[in-house]
Amino acid sequence: MTESAWELRYEGYVPGDEPLREALCTVGNGYLATRGAAAEATAGGAHYPGTYAAGVYNRLSSRVAGQFVENESLVNLPHWPALTFRIDGGPWFDADTADLLEYRQWLDLREAVLTRWLRFRDERGRTTAVTWRRFADMAFPHACAAETTVVAEDWSGTLEFRSVLDGRVRNSLVERYRDLPNRHLEPVRAVHLSGDSVLLEVRTGQSGIGVAMAARTTVWDGEHRHSGVRGRPVDGAGWTGHVLAVDVAPGGTVRLEKVVTVFTGRDRAISEPAADAARWLDRLGGFGALHRDHVRAWRRLWPRFRVSVTGSEDARRTIRLHLLHLLQTVSPNTADLDVGVPARGLHGEAYRGHVFWDELFVFPVLNLRLPDLTRALLRYRHRRMPEALQAAREAGLRGAMFPWQSGSDGREESQRLHLNPRSGRWNPDPTWRQHHIGSAIAYNIWQYYQVTGDREFLTHHGAEMLLEIARFWASAAVWDAGRARYVIRGVMGPDEFHCGYTAGDTGGIDNNAYTNVMAVWVILRALDALAALPEQARAELTDALELRTAELVRWRHLTRAMYVPFHDDGVLSQFEGYERLAELDWDAYRRRYGDIHRLDRILEAEGDSVNRYKASKQADVLMLFYLLSADELGQILHRMGYALAPDAIPRTIDYYLARTSHGSTLSAVVHAWVLARAHRERAVEFFQRALRSDVTDIQGGTTSEGIHLAAMAGSVDLLQRCFSGLETRGDRLVLNPFWPRDLGVLELTVRYRNHTLALRISGHRVRVTAGTGVHRPVKVSCRDETAELHPGSTIHFPLATGRPAAARDRGPTA
Repeated sequence: MTESAWELRYEGYVPGDEPLREALCTVGNGYLATRGAAAEATAGGAHYPGTYAAGVYNRLSSRVAGQFVENESLVNLPHWPALTFRIDGGPWFDADTADLLEYRQWLDLREAVLTRWLRFRDERGRTTAVTWRRFADMAFPHACAAETTVVAEDWSGTLEFRSVLDGRVRNSLVERYRDLPNRHLEPVRAVHLSGDSVLLEVRTGQSGIGVAMAARTTVWDGEHRHSGVRGRPVDGAGWTGHVLAVDVAPGGTVRLEKVVTVFTGRDRAISEPAADAARWLDRLGGFGALHRDHVRAWRRLWPRFRVSVTGSEDARRTIRLHLLHLLQTVSPNTADLDVGVPARGLHGEAYRGHVFWDELFVFPVLNLRLPDLTRALLRYRHRRMPEALQAAREAGLRGAMFPWQSGSDGREESQRLHLNPRSGRWNPDPTWRQHHIGSAIAYNIWQYYQVTGDREFLTHHGAEMLLEIARFWASAAVWDAGRARYVIRGVMGPDEFHCGYTAGDTGGIDNNAYTNVMAVWVILRALDALAALPEQARAELTDALELRTAELVRWRHLTRAMYVPFHDDGVLSQFEGYERLAELDWDAYRRRYGDIHRLDRILEAEGDSVNRYKASKQADVLMLFYLLSADELGQILHRMGYALAPDAIPRTIDYYLARTSHGSTLSAVVHAWVLARAHRERAVEFFQRALRSDVTDIQGGTTSEGIHLAAMAGSVDLLQRCFSGLETRGDRLVLNPFWPRDLGVLELTVRYRNHTLALRISGHRVRVTAGTGVHRPVKVSCRDETAELHPGSTIHFPLATGRPAAARDRGPTA
């Protein structure tokens, strides 16, 4: 990766690097995304073409290890960029077999356009230069466009293009899924609309979602349609297209444009997918016109997402890459789609495109820039409340039990069996026990409300979800008379390693500290939300939920009597009984295996179990320090009758840091955050690791299956909230910077309570400037000082030793 801070560039063609490049060079617009596979590539070997539309899932059944299982997957849609060419009837071009003279590929981060350029020599010694460009239109999300330019450097002859829509695709990207059924699409029809346009219609087998693509392929001589094109239709079972031939003179240039429309049965305001795909194809202009509108749409987005550090060009580029992929997964185009945040973006098939808790790391970036998008994504959860309520009833509980993995309808999509590729064994997968997903959803609701003050959302959607999640935790907590406290049993914490106390035990663990503390936090916030509602709305909601005084009294008692395990030395225990587990010989395992990120798989392959050891895949207890300030956590524990000694937090961090394998890309994000106050240098090391997670495929092959969206967003959030100390609480914007000077100066733009604020933070000074407008002033606090910020004014907070004083300007400053 080289060159400018607005460019992800690769030099040379390395087949082994293609899977990673294809994921990182994905283009998308929040409605759909297309991996950066070469236009001529087919699935297999180093390549995997893939296009995914948000929310288009399908369910397939299979028998695994003697058990009947169902899996719902985000569906790989027809390959729309498919195009190749040949000269004088020779072999169709393929980079894997061509004699390449030069090769480079780059993703323009500012415009979200992928470009690929190469020169090759064929078997007759002819030299040809080719440039491909493609994008998924951010302005009109149902459009994609590609351009291929061929230069005949030293030959003349007939140049043939073959451009098709290929619906013969499967979901076969993830190796461990390949032996399972993977054909999700059924052909419906293929139609030649005109001499240059075709329509392909398919349908998902189980979910019955219609998908239609229409493509117009035209050949150009400069700015004019080529007058000498000879075309013929080609098609077969599940695919259709054209072969277009032109004559080329030495030094001649031929340009081909391919414009594609995509519609599905999930779209709003359409007649039916095929009709709209064909109609809109006729209405759209060419590549250049679409590109202009696409670039303008991105130019409107980037100022909102300005996050820049002056100390490192590499960090600037990677942060922009992460923001690009975030916006290619969820953008303003996503708001009307009824979809969640897929953990691996729209970039591949890992995790089957499911929605986990990753929004916990994504929403802080969106809340401060596109809060309406956060609101729309929270509605995805609200619409699936009936399924969550039913799941709790079936478990013998009350309230809303949201699934750890969610897809189309909100049922639990976690696998019941999981393949360990090291041992080849299918083992029970108890990750559905991660009920802390409900606390993550509640946290997201409350944080959105804190940033926006959106009382309407709280009244009609947010408070109901908060109360039903609180009701679930109150139902799951049972009174332990021996302790005179409430306990929660049979769960999995965020560490994802411990599902029981012995090898083969999948019944969960008891009193996970993170789960129990966050359950109390949720109940307290639910009570706050109820109090914040207008009197009539509060009365109507409590009546609709049959929320009686006696139930609320029990909730309040629970918040004072929840059990939280501690070690004898005051360190928070990950769960009850953790201190009795065996210590792992970490050095021995590192010497034996090198990469021990997935320690659980290593131990299972040895016939052992991670359940037996003090070992975590990622942050568990430490998630409390990630989500809650030391003051807030201390207040909650004090409410429950526990004292948090001043040195307990750093000792707890050190204890678990020494016992974590960092088997998740999120681990670096969380550890950077919790180390930022006491161990700034180590925090920066973890921040750099988070930046590298996907661009260097730090986990050795996982990024090619789909980016890690939460780690990407989390790396941005480390800059905007962690190192800056930015919080939104108590109806004010709070800043408490512990800024690493090696990173230079941080400049970012956020929206808070309808104000557009420009922040500039260095090691010695904070500057906050509000855009002009007629909004009410907002309060901004920095360490011990609070000032009122009016539209069009600027506040300065010196960060020198001693008590800082706030200075105020009435106008923006340079």
